[in-house]
Amino acid sequence: MDTRIITHDEIRSLLNLHEDHFNDLKSKKISPAKLQQTFVAFANSDGGDLYIGVEDKKVLGERIIGFEEPEEANSLISTLLEETSPSVENVAIEYLSVPNKGLILHIGIPKSPKVHYTSAGDCYIRINALKKKIKGERITQLSYSKGAEPYERRALDSVDIEDIVDGRFLSDYMERVGTHLEPEAFLRKQRLLTKKDGHRIPNVGAVLLFDEDPQATLETRCAVKVYRLRTTETEYKREQLEEMPVTINGNVENVIDRTIRQVSSYIDGASFNDGDRVVKLNYPAEALKEILVNAVIHRDYSLNDDIHVRVFDNRVEIQSPGRLPGYMTLENLYDERFSRNPNVVRMLHNLPNPVNHDIGEGLDTAKNELKRAGLVDPEFSEKENAFIVTIKHQKLASIEDVVLQYFSDNPDSSINNKLIRQISGEDDMQKVKKALQKLRANGHIKVEDENVSAFYYRYVKA
Repeated sequence: MDTRIITHDEIRSLLNLHEDHFNDLKSKKISPAKLQQTFVAFANSDGGDLYIGVEDKKVLGERIIGFEEPEEANSLISTLLEETSPSVENVAIEYLSVPNKGLILHIGIPKSPKVHYTSAGDCYIRINALKKKIKGERITQLSYSKGAEPYERRALDSVDIEDIVDGRFLSDYMERVGTHLEPEAFLRKQRLLTKKDGHRIPNVGAVLLFDEDPQATLETRCAVKVYRLRTTETEYKREQLEEMPVTINGNVENVIDRTIRQVSSYIDGASFNDGDRVVKLNYPAEALKEILVNAVIHRDYSLNDDIHVRVFDNRVEIQSPGRLPGYMTLENLYDERFSRNPNVVRMLHNLPNPVNHDIGEGLDTAKNELKRAGLVDPEFSEKENAFIVTIKHQKLASIEDVVLQYFSDNPDSSINNKLIRQISGEDDMQKVKKALQKLRANGHIKVEDENVSAFYYRYVKA
């Protein structure tokens, strides 16, 4: 096993490390059986890194209390490697030497294609910074989700390793995370090189993260297309495009950043015309950001399609290639955790101020931000081989409240069924009709011109 002297910057980064879905710090005093539970949880989930010899942040005083000799950690290593059933393959182990403080045992655990158990016969998964023991049907579901190696680990013969190693994106990333490893060694430790025919070559994950132009390198499409559509209808026509769709290329970080900015440019001050009136819309930026980030990092990159973001007059639709992975369903999206591209997710999450929260937290944030803005929860659906998130500009308030608020803001204006559907986000024409009839019966509104057909009724404040 390798022993490496780490720098002051690396020590500081380690002490500031936030325990989360991908990282955990443990005291060297931990029992082998207890450590094995965390080890199994990482292998059964999305992989991660264990650092043994670092005390919890709650500990006062010296936190790095390492092993005096490598042999001191033998019982821990033996339990993890030999007593886990089945054995976890491709585990990376090294010692990090801290002057005058001993050796920190660093264990890199890959996401495993198998379901693993501790020597006591227990199965665990990792959920954010916690391990969770699972049983019965939940283990069966986990086993269904395992199997083929993630597409992000697929080796790419067409990519020269020098193109990645010498590229500006890898150099910038390594500087931000404060590593002093050689670039190729860093890629290898991060499981971004895959062995093929005796050689380690960049895989899909490496290209998505660090290639200058992944869209030209990969065999499948992996851009984002953003549309601005001047309609509220379910189906749209080409002439309703405000401009040609914007195609966003680049590595994952750049695609996320530019997509957020492009969508923001469409929704900042978003509005639509109702005759000679302008109706303004407001979306919480943080909710849109979280859902757009999820679309990019969790999509199925093996499918030959781009992400499509459609900004309508009354909603935003984000269509991501690939149905929900593994045991994820539309019903358990807020409760369960699963990453289709664990290496990409982990690498982004390890950056300072990462764009992605712990697995699953992004959707919670989006939901809470929409609620805070007075809007309904995002809607989720699956169609053919795609996952779709719809953010409606639909008020949590009743249709009646929306109408009354509209007249409070625009006392001299008039409304019709279509306008109320647009500003409330309610698609059902009959529901809106009944709400207008109720308001009319209660004397809050009246028909502007009763001589026209009921279909053309406009209403004014009574």
